[in-house]
Amino acid sequence: MTEESQQTHKALYEQAQQQDIAGRSSMSKAELAAALERESFEDGHPVVATRFDAFRRLAESVAAGEFVLRPRILTGHDRRRHVRQCLREDHETRIADSSEDAAIKFDELSDSLYSFFRGTALLFYRDMAGEDAWMPTVLTLGDVHPENFGVMPNVNNVPIFSVNDFDEAYYAPFTWDIKRGAVGFMIAAGAEGELKRKHQIKIVRRFVEGYIEDMQRLAKEGTEQNEEMRFDNAPKLIRKLFKDAHEERAEWLMDDYLDETKSGFRSTEELVPISSRRDDFQAITDRLVKQNEIEVPHRATGMRVKDVAIRRGQGTASLGLNRYYVLIEGPQADGSDDLIIEYKQARRSALAGLVPPSAYEMDERAARISHAQTVQLVRGDVFYGHIEFDGLSYMSRERAPFRDDIDLDDLSKSEWKDYAGICGRVLARVHALSDESGKIDYDIEPAIMNAIGPPDLFAHDMVEFAMEAADRVRRDHEMFRADHALGAFKQLDIVHR
Repeated sequence: MTEESQQTHKALYEQAQQQDIAGRSSMSKAELAAALERESFEDGHPVVATRFDAFRRLAESVAAGEFVLRPRILTGHDRRRHVRQCLREDHETRIADSSEDAAIKFDELSDSLYSFFRGTALLFYRDMAGEDAWMPTVLTLGDVHPENFGVMPNVNNVPIFSVNDFDEAYYAPFTWDIKRGAVGFMIAAGAEGELKRKHQIKIVRRFVEGYIEDMQRLAKEGTEQNEEMRFDNAPKLIRKLFKDAHEERAEWLMDDYLDETKSGFRSTEELVPISSRRDDFQAITDRLVKQNEIEVPHRATGMRVKDVAIRRGQGTASLGLNRYYVLIEGPQADGSDDLIIEYKQARRSALAGLVPPSAYEMDERAARISHAQTVQLVRGDVFYGHIEFDGLSYMSRERAPFRDDIDLDDLSKSEWKDYAGICGRVLARVHALSDESGKIDYDIEPAIMNAIGPPDLFAHDMVEFAMEAADRVRRDHEMFRADHALGAFKQLDIVHR
């Protein structure tokens, strides 16, 4: 079914008006959809198949308590086709553009089970469509896994440890983050940590227990607005990460970014300078500061753009989306204290259209991400913001010498459990902020504790979910690898007449 046939009559009429389709004022919704489809084919623009609205209806049905079948029960060829369609839909723009980064991404997903899990959030959440509708809604991170926690700057440029990727953030039942995180820790512990199933289960349980323990504490103390994890109050494992992440700015700039003159970016496989667009990005950056009411710190006074570069090959889920690095002159004006602002292309959250209907939905792409950063990080990076240019939506943030995440390969069995517990506690604090800075209009912590019920039972349920979902991800990965080897992701699903 085409996307046109699922839109409102008003939306279809506006499209018909833009394309100057004759007789549109007297057409029904079905007639408008058919006319737009004919126009598309006549213009030589193929109609790409989408199941977005079909899954929205599925989510609504599940949330309403209807007994309906969900894609996670599919097996064999039917499941393989479902996996293929989900990945094609999720990467529509990148496949259509024949993006080199998209090809690299599919290779990465094929090579690693953990990368496959990280890069297929849409597939994961379509299996959960409409689930847990009776649970309290929070501003979820949307993509919880061991490497979406890390060290980053706060508003005072002090390193803090917290959640660090907001691309999929969305208002959803709090359990959606816990389930995604539980599966992420189970898969990562096996694929990256090479730990046996029994150890994976213990790690997942510790993640869930960490969440429950801190949510219970916050329900009593209500101190989430005053808490941030810094070097002085971090657990031993995270203090080590702070130390490992530390690097002098001048050294960091010269080692990774600047050319010999220190006046611009050097050209590498990952960085492609586009100095010709310096004036464009000066205007974009000025607009960013104004629109987001950014209080520019002294270390970036003037916000003078020295150079611009395209950043290639970064991320897993976001690989193939546009990223620009903008070099901002520091007070010394000698290249030793410059700043780097990243503009990262935003897209629709994987959770959009899949969460149970609520009054809190929002999906303004980069504005949604910027909202999440503001809510979920107490006194976060001053340069978090959102802006549109070149017809696309972008979020902004500062790259920093101490922005880093944990090296999973180096964790021992006991450190895996410690780290999982820490991340569970951090996630609880993030959720607890949903009623302080977010859109939730009631005291969320007691509601979550009430919904959790007996802690041991809740932890058991989350572990059981993680085991079943992780097994499904492994089967999906094998199907994906077979399809990828046959060239399945070089083209899209096109609706033919």
